[in-house]
Amino acid sequence: MEVNPNLSEKAKHDLQLVIRANDGDQKAYAELMARYKDAIYFMLLKMINNKTDAEDLTIEAFGKAFKNLSQYSPNYAFSTWLFKIASNNCIDFLRKKRSNHISIDGNFADDKEPEPQIHLKDDKPDPEENLIRSQKALLMRNIVQKLKPRYRTLIELRYFKEYSYEEISEELGLPLGTVKAQLFRARELLYNTLKNSEVKR
Repeated sequence: MEVNPNLSEKAKHDLQLVIRANDGDQKAYAELMARYKDAIYFMLLKMINNKTDAEDLTIEAFGKAFKNLSQYSPNYAFSTWLFKIASNNCIDFLRKKRSNHISIDGNFADDKEPEPQIHLKDDKPDPEENLIRSQKALLMRNIVQKLKPRYRTLIELRYFKEYSYEEISEELGLPLGTVKAQLFRARELLYNTLKNSEVKR
């Protein structure tokens, strides 16, 4: 693997983690996520101004990055590649959201995005999206198993089965506000578990 000699020490450390993750080292995955989850979250929050969506998109971004880790080139920093994935995924999310309100053939001439790399898609999930979902589930499932049963159930319904908040509320017989509050707590516990995995490395 050819490495750019101009990489910073931080980028070189990331590269070692990527190599270990490619070999199936779960702690390397956890450390990569712990190093960048806050920065990714705050970048996405600025883009969409919605905490819940930013939290969901943060986990999605890591799912996509980890699924495509073998495609990462060490010619540039892992963080640069990861932030590009996260921002493109967020732009895709915003366009899909917008397409629910306007024609899919609507005019996007006012968009300021300098690199329109993502095309509008219809509502049917394509094979790549299905693969990303399954990979994301496999990656996170063993970490989720460490959570308490009630939090584990919430995470599984929200991220693995992709239930809406309303569907979770109905499924568990809980008020909507309780579902949102407990999901927020469950996400915190999930992140803390990842952080602890890094510390115990």
